[in-house]
Amino acid sequence: MQKRILVVTQHFWPENFRINDMVAGFVQDGVAVDVLCGLPNYPKGEWFDGYSENGPWEQTYQGAGVYRAKEIPRKGNTGLRIFLNYVSWPWYAAKELHRLPGGYDAVFCFNTSPVLMCWPALRYAQKHKIPFTNYVLDIWPENLYSVLPVKNHFLRWVAQTVSDWLYKRADRLIAMSVPLQKRLCERTGKPTDAVAVIPQYCEDFYAIPQEDAELQQRFGGRFNLVFTGTLTPAQSLDKVLRAVVKARKSGASTLHLLLVGDGMSRAGLQALAAELNDADAVTFYGSVPAQEVPKFTALADALLISLADTPDLGMTIPGKLASYMAAGKPVVAAMNGAGAEAVQQSGGGLVSAACDEDALAENLLSLCAMPLPEREVMGQKAKAYYEKHYRRAELLRRLETFILQGE
Repeated sequence: MQKRILVVTQHFWPENFRINDMVAGFVQDGVAVDVLCGLPNYPKGEWFDGYSENGPWEQTYQGAGVYRAKEIPRKGNTGLRIFLNYVSWPWYAAKELHRLPGGYDAVFCFNTSPVLMCWPALRYAQKHKIPFTNYVLDIWPENLYSVLPVKNHFLRWVAQTVSDWLYKRADRLIAMSVPLQKRLCERTGKPTDAVAVIPQYCEDFYAIPQEDAELQQRFGGRFNLVFTGTLTPAQSLDKVLRAVVKARKSGASTLHLLLVGDGMSRAGLQALAAELNDADAVTFYGSVPAQEVPKFTALADALLISLADTPDLGMTIPGKLASYMAAGKPVVAAMNGAGAEAVQQSGGGLVSAACDEDALAENLLSLCAMPLPEREVMGQKAKAYYEKHYRRAELLRRLETFILQGE
């Protein structure tokens, strides 16, 4: 009999999240899938074309049924609007559970922020007595504080209590790294066999270079340090921008930071770029579809990954690291913990501590001065690490098995 999975996630197609490919992969593997999600407005907080507060509420995606629930959009990305977005979708989604066709063998939550995203999944699983697996990508409440600086002790206590309550009630948890697995086991009391370590894979197309003549004409002739993804405080890109300017002043005159993405930090970063008075140091390209990212990684001389200096972020391995390594280019990592260790183990890049502007600037200087053959070897090592640890087929199979069988 065909297995059926209910996927619960606030962010889904046409928003650019890896759960889109996971769902397509599940369907390709013969699993029937329905998705309960929100209305697309991430990261700008504006409704995507064809969507509004009036829906559409039901669609199909790659053979999966898509059921959408209301949410208050992140419009403006202010602290208040992000908070309202965080709390509104789980509430609306829980009220829409009755619309789902049912007959599922398991419930799976792709749990980015907020942790409340998993509450409708938990309610459905408990009511229908089926196993619930929560894939913890952003551990709460720690991740909350990297976006919203909550100082009130009572509110922090509430966030901690709610987060622990939700994690404990999942039948199974998935962590991206061993340190995150350990933390979740400590907080929930679950044994390690109930908390699997399954890193984020990347789609196969990231490993296929896409040469683009227009991009080459526009940005060629410089040392392009490329960042792809969302611009939020969690990436500490202000530190990166300062490090780039320092490296340029110290001799890396062709160094150029190309930010491919958008998010709540963009306006602040643009203001900082103007303040630093180095107009050639950075380009804000904006968001592109995931399938176009290989055009930028092919252009890149090196690929940047950075995270803020917080313990919770040190436990994560961002999904973009897999796509960077797949591109076969040197990785410049400004981060701590599991992600930094992966880059060091691979030999495919240079690592500095999170938020250490001077150390990052030194690494950028070293990379700019490095002969091309040495950088190519570094990129080859990154690609080899991807092929061993982050291939889609193997990790997708492990996900399916753990969600449906718990092993």
